[in-house]
Amino acid sequence: MKIFDLRSMTVHPHVEREKNAFYQIPGLKARIIELPAGGEMPTCEMVSYVVFYVIEGSAEITVNNEKALLAEGQCLITEPATLAMRTEKGVKIMGIQVNK
Repeated sequence: MKIFDLRSMTVHPHVEREKNAFYQIPGLKARIIELPAGGEMPTCEMVSYVVFYVIEGSAEITVNNEKALLAEGQCLITEPATLAMRTEKGVKIMGIQVNK
């Protein structure tokens, strides 16, 4: 059993995103994503299932051209898809990838 304090984790910029993975086993990866006000995550093709849980803030998530607003405490789960994310005020999210 492992317990993680998501609110206090140090988050690295997108170019160093691999350092943000705090748990990884074959078929599953958990990481923290933090975007500053006005920040965005580039569009990416995900071949895995994805779970996003908003720890702080809010973000607009695009899944296969369908947009949704995710607020603090909300969770999004999607099958493999094309994803993008942007935030007006900043956001801290836990992202989990689960291989198909």
